Amino acid sequence: MTPNRGRDLLERLFHELFQTETSAARHARREARRLGATPPAHALLSCANHAQRMLAELPMLARVTGLPDSRTGRRIGRWLSRFRALLLDRLIDSEKSYRGTLLGLRHGLDLVHLLREVADREGLDILVEWCDDWSIARTPLVEAVATEMAWFADEPARALRHPGGGMFRTAA
Repeated sequence: MTPNRGRDLLERLFHELFQTETSAARHARREARRLGATPPAHALLSCANHAQRMLAELPMLARVTGLPDSRTGRRIGRWLSRFRALLLDRLIDSEKSYRGTLLGLRHGLDLVHLLREVADREGLDILVEWCDDWSIARTPLVEAVATEMAWFADEPARALRHPGGGMFRTAA
């Protein structure tokens, strides 16, 4: 029996989707908290809320499609988020942390795009439709996060602030 490499790729991507959505929900929410009541924070919260809703849908989608309900992917996502919060975010300033979160959100766009293409080739129409709906909703949210990056140009002191209590401040 020949292995179905398309199905293998699909399962790997679906596993990564759990991880990516977990990270998107956590990182975007954490960044928004740090920024307070600002336009970039509002954009991040929109992405975080969408990611949280999608995470709630993924176990059902896994059952319907016969794909794995990736508890491991969620655990890895939570672990990576904790690692980032405990170490990395304390070493970098607010603006770099924001761009790192945006990079993760853009990674999600690419991941879902590829997942959709593989699902299409594997004949999983329900997953193709889910990916299309996800992309229609998430793409403008991520674009809004990218647009709000300009806020840091107007707030350079906030951009250079370190969330870790100033331990690693950039020299003035």
